[in-house]
Amino acid sequence: MRALPGDAAHVHLAELLVAMAIFGVVSAAVFTALQQGLHVYAVGASRAESQQSARVAVERLAGEIRTAGLGPWPATFAAISVAEPTLIVLHHDLDGDGVIAGNGETITWRLTGTTLRRDAGGGAQPIIDGVRGFALGYLDAAGGPTQVPDEIRTVVITVVTEAAWDVVERTSVTAFSTRVRLRNR
Repeated sequence: MRALPGDAAHVHLAELLVAMAIFGVVSAAVFTALQQGLHVYAVGASRAESQQSARVAVERLAGEIRTAGLGPWPATFAAISVAEPTLIVLHHDLDGDGVIAGNGETITWRLTGTTLRRDAGGGAQPIIDGVRGFALGYLDAAGGPTQVPDEIRTVVITVVTEAAWDVVERTSVTAFSTRVRLRNR
């Protein structure tokens, strides 16, 4: 049998279909792997952001509780004036005049909806969103629970956050808790 000119360059329809089928299977596998990788990245980024935000909020609140009552000694003002499960009002005498009156000398932390807010005289600013739970516990000098602001020596802070990572609102929950001793009382 004699070869026709240009036969080597001709591709049969069956070979073309087989090649396209193999390419389709490989492309689908690569796309699936890429999609899973993007999902894992989104979950990790969402969790990391939620955890970092909660950590920063707890550290900031703990620092302000720790220094509540700062001012001339003996203190003539309350370190904490309001002690509720989701609200705390702290006082610092920053200018040392014995009077709590200026911006930044009274600081309020409260949970509003799912946003933890801090107000130091300029309006309640959001500190962290996505808060599922915010609880404050108050202990006296002996370590027993108390709600009387003048008796509080330790505050137990618990912040629970959730991070949503996809359109069907699947979430990841993170909880941070710490005990803070007031240094100035």
